[in-house]
Amino acid sequence: MLRQAQRFLLSRAAMRWRRPFSTDLAEAPADSKFVDTWKKAVPNIDPPKTPLAFMTPRPPTPSTIPSKLTVNLVLPYDSLLSAKEVDMVIVPATTGQMGVLPGHVATIAELKPGVLSVHEGNEVKKYFLSSGFAFIHANSVADIMAVEATPLDQIDSSLVQKGLTEFTQKLNAASTDVEKAEAQIGVDVHSALNAALAG
Repeated sequence: MLRQAQRFLLSRAAMRWRRPFSTDLAEAPADSKFVDTWKKAVPNIDPPKTPLAFMTPRPPTPSTIPSKLTVNLVLPYDSLLSAKEVDMVIVPATTGQMGVLPGHVATIAELKPGVLSVHEGNEVKKYFLSSGFAFIHANSVADIMAVEATPLDQIDSSLVQKGLTEFTQKLNAASTDVEKAEAQIGVDVHSALNAALAG
């Protein structure tokens, strides 16, 4: 059986077969068959719209890589960056720091407390994010949704140290699982803030 698999994998037929990528733009199947069947069955009533009628087509992937990355940084109550064209962003993903350049593969990443670096020429603007998600699109657009975000230069290091001490004490004194979880979140956020200010 393994010999046949090897032969199949090396055959010319297997080389011609290609699985489509999620970023490939496929033509949406037309609703014409449904509409024709409907009109034959109920000619005096307009056909209902199918889910396909409500779907907007995915924006096309550019044939060439753009020179800039378009970034949107959105909070539940504000928009810090809107369609800002930059050279690169570095997001604090749960899997580690993730650099995003123009032409990056489409990705969704969960964010952990950390520093978002926005690089524009020689200028680097840093924001501290508490958590959220980053949606990197194949058309060189990065949508970053954060629960909280603050420019790093507006954070007071003495308040961060004070908060870290308070949450560490709360964690040591916690008796229930909820108290431990809340204190641990506070320790994680303040530790990340401390590390961001130190480095």
